[in-house]
Amino acid sequence: MEDWAEIRRLHRAEGVPIKEIVRRLGVARNTVRAALRSDEPPKYQRASRGSVADAYEPQVRALLVQWPRMPGPVIAQRIGWPYSEGPLKKLLARIRPEYVGIDPADRVVYQPGEIAQCDLWFPETPVPVEARQARILPVLVVTLAFSRFLSATMIPSRQAGDILSGMWLLIAALGRVPKTLVWDRESAIGGTGRVSVPAAAFAGTLATRIRLAPPRDPEFKGMVERNNGFFETSFLPGRSFASPVDFNNQLGDWLATRANTRTVRAIQGRPVDLLETDRQAMTPLPPVAPAVGLTQRIRLARDYYVRVDTCDYSVDPRVIGRFVEVTASPTRVLVLCEGAPVAEHERSWAKHAVITDPAHVATAHQMRLALAEQRRAQQQAQQTGARRHSDGHSVALRALPDYDALFGVDFPPTGTADPTAAPATEASTP
Repeated sequence: MEDWAEIRRLHRAEGVPIKEIVRRLGVARNTVRAALRSDEPPKYQRASRGSVADAYEPQVRALLVQWPRMPGPVIAQRIGWPYSEGPLKKLLARIRPEYVGIDPADRVVYQPGEIAQCDLWFPETPVPVEARQARILPVLVVTLAFSRFLSATMIPSRQAGDILSGMWLLIAALGRVPKTLVWDRESAIGGTGRVSVPAAAFAGTLATRIRLAPPRDPEFKGMVERNNGFFETSFLPGRSFASPVDFNNQLGDWLATRANTRTVRAIQGRPVDLLETDRQAMTPLPPVAPAVGLTQRIRLARDYYVRVDTCDYSVDPRVIGRFVEVTASPTRVLVLCEGAPVAEHERSWAKHAVITDPAHVATAHQMRLALAEQRRAQQQAQQTGARRHSDGHSVALRALPDYDALFGVDFPPTGTADPTAAPATEASTP
């Protein structure tokens, strides 16, 4: 490389002839002529010896024509690959794009208030939900695309009511509504490729829209996906949690003091400083809160319990057999019957728990005692031949002849005629 540069300098800059350059540098005349003809520095390039995968390339291409995304191990099995997987991987990396196609991703410039990316993050640390039970619960994460502001909260389940409750909690804390909420194909939001009915009603109330990412395309909302990894590496290590409430408290403190106050290189600023600019471009909160939470309408069964997310909650047994409306937020479970509350409990995040109000048990006990007393009285009345009116007073039992005397009628007893006997006829005198 040094000789090449020096030869070109001597000949072109100083006008030294080729013969003198040969004498000064001690190189061959052909080397000098080759250096002067070449416009690029010389580089060593070894001749390709091929690869063991070259002989299998036609078979691999034949498979990729029909199944462009066939996994490498399956291809190796189909073609009888006898070597290590390295050469086959290199071959597939080179030729697979010819059959699958290339989908380039553009760089997007986000405007204030336009987009918020949403996702569920599942921390690997189980959180205690009761004395002897711990669960891995979902965390709803919302990232504002312009300011990179992060907000998150743990929710009880992946059902639509709980997800929408978490979204409303985070959006209400912002005080404004982003114009577009980006979601993946989460089953409760758009698992079928279309926005679900609860999610569409939620978006309509907030005057926003929910945009679903294409299937198997995590880069569509890569910002929130990277933030999930940020939580894994910066928030979880070295922490333990006593309950979901403790998790949310620690997460909220960390977001306020660390995540949203750090300098993000992509925006050359801190999310907390750009939040107000982001908020001003959003739409106002609706005058009426959207319908969120788990809801159902059922007829209360004899055991006077209703089920919410695998947990059973007691209800006032006096409404057994009537329809009740059950509404469950992440914190409370409320049961109404014709608009009147008949049960209210703290929401349990455990699995298969039974939550009982002692007042409901006492009411059921009194109802059983009253029913037993009523049945006992009915049995005694049947034994003594006395009956009682619904208001409690006794009703006398009278014989049927008493009613005949009351109405002044007399029906003498008659014998029972034989229905098979022929009717009698009078003898005629000739």
